[in-house]
Amino acid sequence: MIAVIDYQAGNLTSVARALGHLGFQSHVTREAEQIVQADRVIVPGVGSAGRAMLDLKQRGIDKALYEVYESGKPLLGICLGSQIIFQQSEENNTVCLGLLSGRAKHFPIPLLTDHGDTLKVPHMGWNRVRLIKEHPVFRGIRPEDEFYFVHSYFPVPDPEDSIIGITEYGISFASIVGQGNLVAVQFHPEKSGRAGLTILKNFCQWDI
Repeated sequence: MIAVIDYQAGNLTSVARALGHLGFQSHVTREAEQIVQADRVIVPGVGSAGRAMLDLKQRGIDKALYEVYESGKPLLGICLGSQIIFQQSEENNTVCLGLLSGRAKHFPIPLLTDHGDTLKVPHMGWNRVRLIKEHPVFRGIRPEDEFYFVHSYFPVPDPEDSIIGITEYGISFASIVGQGNLVAVQFHPEKSGRAGLTILKNFCQWDI
């Protein structure tokens, strides 16, 4: 069973629906015990890092996620779930899970193109991802594939060896990170058509 974590960060229904479309059973849960017992775990979410971490700690889900990570079970972070896996977020100056070394950082303001045009923040829309490493979860992703982003913060791993994919939006930022049994994407695969479903399917079949 795949546990989709409910920590009041939204976007749960579309993730569960995408998994069901692919033929995989999932269970949306706020219970730490169910998360630990799951075969694999997805941490989705949109919203505030501070509010998300407060809810995770109140429910004991933070400790459950440590246990899942240490157990070697496949673990996927999506959007906010790709930021709170790091040690700290500039949003609300939040202490996060610390599964990976690094932090989440806000886009610079103003955010400019190479031609000096101002880009909007939040970054909202479709962009490509340049894979810099091979990884089973991203097998079948083509250079021309685009993914749907909605975010103002982005992961900054330290060291950078956990970066798997990079996206350009005024600056180059890590849009895919991973280490061991953990992968995380800054975009929303459940809203990214064929390419996004390919990633979700690969994750559900990932045999570490």
